[in-house]
Amino acid sequence: MCGIFGIVAHKAQFPAELLERATQSLAHRGPDDCGTIILHDAAPDAVEIGLGNRRLAILDLSPLAHQPMHDAETGNWIVYNGEIYNFRDIRDELERAGTKLVSHSDTEVLLKAYAKWGEGCLTKLRGMFAFAIWDAVKHQLFVARDPMGVKPLYYAHRGPYLILASELRTILGTGLVPRRLDPAGLLNYLTFGSAYDPLTLIEGVHALPAAHSLTWVNGTLRVSRYWDLIDDQPNAGQAVTFSPDRKTAGTGIQPMLEEAVRSQLVSDVPLGVFLSGGIDSSALVSILSRGGVTPSTFSIVFREAKFSEAEYSRAIAQQFGTDHHEITVSQNDVLGDVPGALRAMDLPSMDAVNTYFVSREARAAGVKVALSGLGGDEVFAGYSSFRTIPRMERFANAWKHLPGGARHSLGSAFDTLAPASDQNRKLTSLIRDNGRLLHPYFLTRMLFTPRQVDLLCPPADTVGRERAVASQRENLQAALSLDTVNRVSYLEMRCYMLNTLLRDADFMSMSQGLEVRVPLIDHQLAKAVLALPGAEKLNGHTPKKLLVAALESSLPDQVVRRRKRGFTLPFEHWLRGELRREVEPVLEGKFSEGPLAEVLDRGQVQRVWHDFLRGATSWTRPWSLYVLERWCELHL
Repeated sequence: MCGIFGIVAHKAQFPAELLERATQSLAHRGPDDCGTIILHDAAPDAVEIGLGNRRLAILDLSPLAHQPMHDAETGNWIVYNGEIYNFRDIRDELERAGTKLVSHSDTEVLLKAYAKWGEGCLTKLRGMFAFAIWDAVKHQLFVARDPMGVKPLYYAHRGPYLILASELRTILGTGLVPRRLDPAGLLNYLTFGSAYDPLTLIEGVHALPAAHSLTWVNGTLRVSRYWDLIDDQPNAGQAVTFSPDRKTAGTGIQPMLEEAVRSQLVSDVPLGVFLSGGIDSSALVSILSRGGVTPSTFSIVFREAKFSEAEYSRAIAQQFGTDHHEITVSQNDVLGDVPGALRAMDLPSMDAVNTYFVSREARAAGVKVALSGLGGDEVFAGYSSFRTIPRMERFANAWKHLPGGARHSLGSAFDTLAPASDQNRKLTSLIRDNGRLLHPYFLTRMLFTPRQVDLLCPPADTVGRERAVASQRENLQAALSLDTVNRVSYLEMRCYMLNTLLRDADFMSMSQGLEVRVPLIDHQLAKAVLALPGAEKLNGHTPKKLLVAALESSLPDQVVRRRKRGFTLPFEHWLRGELRREVEPVLEGKFSEGPLAEVLDRGQVQRVWHDFLRGATSWTRPWSLYVLERWCELHL
């Protein structure tokens, strides 16, 4: 696990100091080793290539795994961030074909796999990764990101330079990209609490989408998809037998589920599990226990009892005999560490501080790798939205036959008469539906409604609005071929999970030099589960029925039947307490003088804060604006 940086100068040069400085900016992601290399290529045009790596040593702790890594046979070089969980199988295949390897690292396996199969090597990889390979024969840079988007990669193509890095801040630090807000990325953030790939908050800096590769050759970029959750690609998925018998519904996925979890134990350093006491993280502990592994587990415990899930995590830890660690957090802890958490954010997010705390404490306990149950809700239909969105779809389909004027009038009447709340504002948007709501799914994930966004931020031009919704439109088009339940699953994985949960988990854990693995979204497992009938995933009253069935009743009823609660800090309470004195001055005054002064309406920002104080909106709205302002202060 690492932080990587790359720069290609076409008919130009860059100072060596820039490469060293950019690589050093990623030191928190890789505290164990560092390396840089500058290459020169004269065919067909003069090209200078710089590659940098900061390494968090997980596999093969020896100097043989040092990066950038060179393949003496081909002349290729690689910088790589991630883990290839099936690298030993690929290594065996390469060695049977006569390939010689000198290290025990997955980095060398990846480098040799590219030498043998070229871009086709991507179909063989099972893991999380972002890498860049300079192909000395083809005179090209080949870059790729893993199928589910667990590991990030950002790039900017400006003038003669292609710049890429594991973090957006590193690209900004080169000084080669202006520090300007991207209006489309800002619209994404206000709408969903995060920018949606390929957009970022910075104009000209893009995220390489999940399951995509990028090729630079002779000054030209080509970005292409190599895999999808729906398409039938060679070697991309495995057949799963689904049993119509409800008692054995999980039988078909059980072997793949267990294999996905156990495959991610590959490590030469200590490993732990983030344990919330919910079904997903408890499932990981159960599967590991059945395989004879007793992990260390880590849970956040709140001093405020009504927010604490300690009884559930303790029950699982006791049942499976884990080495359990509880991290007690109070509002004073949060207040004291807000600056550190904000500095750790590579991009602003409304929901990332929780991961910062648990990552910090796990690393302090000596753990370098942690398994997380992230993605279980998206893959196994765990959210309540899997039941509500199909009903909203039916309503929207029937409602759209009403004339637009009538819908608008009824929406205005509802808005006037209904109590002020986030839910009612969203219902108003659904009733009015002026064509800006692509699908009810996006309404459930909205932070601010389209009308609120218009008030907060002057309307962007048509091109800007289209850029802001382009990725949602593309994902929706792909999801329309699925049944209603699986449509929600696909959109959750390609929207909220990808752009909020996975991104937050990456930068917050890596800020502490901790690697987080997410076995429940192994790409083969996710594809196989998505192929199963959606209706069967919700059949009966058991939450995440297929996952629970695959665990063979190993979890206690108090965990399976408990009321679902998201893994979040009690900000609703804290923002009215000690955190108020930190947040209120920013929302009441800073927006009139900071980087957002000419972008957001100060009066509307203050209104969001006052709405929160009187109980008319949730904590996520003012907190998201506070985080945005602080991030802009730090980076713009």
